[in-house]
Amino acid sequence: MPPDADATQHDWRIENREYARHEARRGRRFAFTHLVPTRTALVVIDMVPFFVAENPYCRGIVPNIHRLADRLRAAGGTVAWVLPAVGAGSPVTEEFYGPVVAELYRTSGGTGPPAERLWAGLRADDADLFVEKSAASAFFPGRCPLPELLTERRIETVLITGTVTNVCCESSARDAATLGYRVILVADANAARRDRDHNATLHTIYRNFGDVRPTSDVLDLIDHPAPSPCRVTRVPRSG
Repeated sequence: MPPDADATQHDWRIENREYARHEARRGRRFAFTHLVPTRTALVVIDMVPFFVAENPYCRGIVPNIHRLADRLRAAGGTVAWVLPAVGAGSPVTEEFYGPVVAELYRTSGGTGPPAERLWAGLRADDADLFVEKSAASAFFPGRCPLPELLTERRIETVLITGTVTNVCCESSARDAATLGYRVILVADANAARRDRDHNATLHTIYRNFGDVRPTSDVLDLIDHPAPSPCRVTRVPRSG
C-alpha cells in the first residue's frame, strides 16, 4: 500500500454566524483581500515523520502545501520549513507529559540536515528557509529565528500550514498576529488528529487573530496580487 493511500482531508468549517459577525464589523468576510507575493511567506510547521507518518490528515494536506509552495516561489515569495529542535530535557515537561512521552517529543524533530528531516513525501527547494523552534510557536521571541529572517525579507503576510493545527500551528498563528503580521491560516493545509480539534482552532483564529481560507482562495490571492505594497507597519498588539 502506498504511504499516502489512506490520506484524507478534514471536514472543516467556519460557522455562518462568525462570518456574519465580521461582515457586520468591517463590511467584508475576510480582513486581507490582497497580498504582495514578494512580502508573503508560507510557513510549514512540523511536517516531520514523527507527526506525519501515522496521521492520514497530515498526509492529506501534502498536495496543498506543494501547490502553495510552488505558486508562491514562482511569484517571488518565501517558503519556510519549521522543524522541532532537539534540545535539553525539562523537568517541567517531564512532570507534565511523563518521562517517556517527554523524551518522544524532545526528539520528535530528528537529527541531521533539516531538509532531510522532513517527511519523505515533501518537496523542498534549496532556496527555502529551514529553521528550528524550541517552543510550540515558531514566532515566540527567542525560541525560533524565523521572525528575524522574515523581517530581513520584509515579509508582511504569513500563510500558516502544517501540524498539529490546534497546538503548534495555532500557537504560531497567535504569536504571528501579536507581532503584527497579517495572518492567514490555510484551512485545508493544516492537520490535527480530529475534525473537532481542527475546527476549534479555525474558529479561534478567524474570530480573533487572522483569516481562515482554503488553498484555492490563497492561490487566487497569489495569482492576483495587490497592485502596490500593502505598506503594513507591524506593531505588536497590546492588551
